[in-house]
Amino acid sequence: MAPTAQPPTFLAGVIEGFYGPPWSPAERLALFDWMAAWGLNTYLYAPKDDLQHRIRWREPYAADAAARLGELIGACRLRQLRFVYALSPGLDIRYAQEAEIETLRARFEQVRALGAQDFALLFDDIPDRLHDEDAQRFGSFAAAQCHVANTLFDWARHMAPEGRFLFCPTAYCGRMAERQVGGPGYLQTLGRELASGIDVLWTGPEIVSREISVAHAREVAQVLRRRPVIWDNLHANDYDGRRFFCGPYAGRPPALREAVAGLLSNPNCEFPLNYVPLRTLAALVRCAGGWDARAAYLAALREWLPQFSLLGRPAAFEDLLLLGDAFYLPHEEGPEAEALFASAARLLTRPPTSWGSEADEFRQRAVRLRQFCTRLAALDDRALFHALCRRIWELREELDLLEHYIEFKAQPGNENAPFRSDFHLPGTYRGGLVARLQRLLVQQPDGTFQPAPPPS
Repeated sequence: MAPTAQPPTFLAGVIEGFYGPPWSPAERLALFDWMAAWGLNTYLYAPKDDLQHRIRWREPYAADAAARLGELIGACRLRQLRFVYALSPGLDIRYAQEAEIETLRARFEQVRALGAQDFALLFDDIPDRLHDEDAQRFGSFAAAQCHVANTLFDWARHMAPEGRFLFCPTAYCGRMAERQVGGPGYLQTLGRELASGIDVLWTGPEIVSREISVAHAREVAQVLRRRPVIWDNLHANDYDGRRFFCGPYAGRPPALREAVAGLLSNPNCEFPLNYVPLRTLAALVRCAGGWDARAAYLAALREWLPQFSLLGRPAAFEDLLLLGDAFYLPHEEGPEAEALFASAARLLTRPPTSWGSEADEFRQRAVRLRQFCTRLAALDDRALFHALCRRIWELREELDLLEHYIEFKAQPGNENAPFRSDFHLPGTYRGGLVARLQRLLVQQPDGTFQPAPPPS
């Protein structure tokens, strides 16, 4: 996969746009170094838990916070990265009040004075209803948002003619559009009324899209009357604190680059877990010819391996591969982890007397993964361990339970004997209100939910 250059107008990079603790200044600097080395060019600043970004969008930054933001902007400029500053006022903005637009302009002006030239206005994850005053003036949700965005875009273009201005709609994926989030004709109104120089962010067919096809991107572009910029949640994990995703940037063909105006990843909340996702994004952005996501994943995993130094000794690549495959992508496990799961599932559907050597093969693979999770407590990189520890502890518990169950049932005379574990007691294991609630409804393969069968 030889590298190819994208036009400088193509936005390729990272969104810090998740719910949860924002990245630290040191993590952001490490991110910028990755991006500069890998050929990515854009960082969009939109952490939901920066209170001035969303909840307190009307309040300017205090002097110390502004200084830190200015340092961040300077760090991007030093590496020739585009810094896009985003505001998300949609929770309570009054679109018809010009004072609200002036407040937004003043907020952008504060950040422009710190060195920013690129801005974004985000209306995602907000109530899609208007106050009476707004409805009377604009008639629709989309028209109200276009008025605000166009006014601010005119200001931004006057201040920095080469700057970019991005807009995140309230219906930001195909499923939302089908369900008319934002009202009937929401996206069509945006396409007609939003200034042509404004880029529109889009997550694909779903909020977390398994695939984004060229045909889908072109269909969206026709409605929006511009190529969308993909806000990609493929590796986002803020919706599920039990998982992270370190698989490849997959399900997006290289030809997608010609159908969109940019590819921006909104990845895992835990910065140290994003090496492989962002490395493979950069590989796809720059690849020429064929694209093999798995090959890119394996190459990036080998680059990441030195971070897995255990008391000064490197981890085995095979162990890291099995762990990475266990935390692969939202819609699938990697092949190594899938093989482990399939082996356990086959054993549990057959009588223990028929297991034979397959039980030993499963235990060997499970023990290897469980022991690697245990050894990771000795990681030299403590930030990496802290990002991993809760998830790998849970994985250890599940593997330990399966190992002991299969070992017990394989012993002569235990086929029909009840199995208990001294380490997995009711209430402490898979306990708590959330776990109990999760057992009430069972999701079927077609996505529908059914009540769980009553306990026998």
